[in-house]
Amino acid sequence: MPKFLFSPSSLNLLKDCPRCFWLQFRKNIRRPSGIFPSLPSGMDHVLKTHFDRYIGKGLPPELKELKDVVLFDNKELLAVWRSNFKGIRMETKDFTLRGAVDNLLVKGKKLIVLDYKTRGFPLKEDTHHHAEDQMHLYNLLLRKNGHMTEDYSYLLFYHPKEVLENGDVVFNKDLIKIPLDLKRAETIINDAMKVLKGKQPKKRCAWCEN
Repeated sequence: MPKFLFSPSSLNLLKDCPRCFWLQFRKNIRRPSGIFPSLPSGMDHVLKTHFDRYIGKGLPPELKELKDVVLFDNKELLAVWRSNFKGIRMETKDFTLRGAVDNLLVKGKKLIVLDYKTRGFPLKEDTHHHAEDQMHLYNLLLRKNGHMTEDYSYLLFYHPKEVLENGDVVFNKDLIKIPLDLKRAETIINDAMKVLKGKQPKKRCAWCEN
């Protein structure tokens, strides 16, 4: 059996459909990919540039409510951890887990994961739940690499509010605190390996029914 390369997003497929997950990693049969919207990717780049201007100077307005934290200031290491091709890595004999963070905060000697999300509409009550596993896995990666993290992370959501008379688009910002659950992260990985070491799951979804 080959050594697998996981990411938080690829592990999310396991929750959606174990059979699609098995087919992707065991048979290299992937779900058809739709058109990836360019706006979130563009916003991601703009937001990282925006936040980086504040490194060593304080917090951007979106984070003014936070106390006793600063932006992570090791720009070279942050560039590696942000890279989709490098990222933060965890190696075992069976798999590599690799994740790329958006940003990090520092409180004392501990790191706090900060992730940006762009949406077209205001948040629903359960919107942040869809990204919680991603936060747990990022923290697991940091701790496996010898870094201490706080017992929570932050999701920062942006969604359009209005267009001003001059044409500028105004975004709402929602900062959500996510309690950390490292056991959940370990369970996700263990479940993934259990599925991949077994036979092809029989239950089918709309994507793999044929």
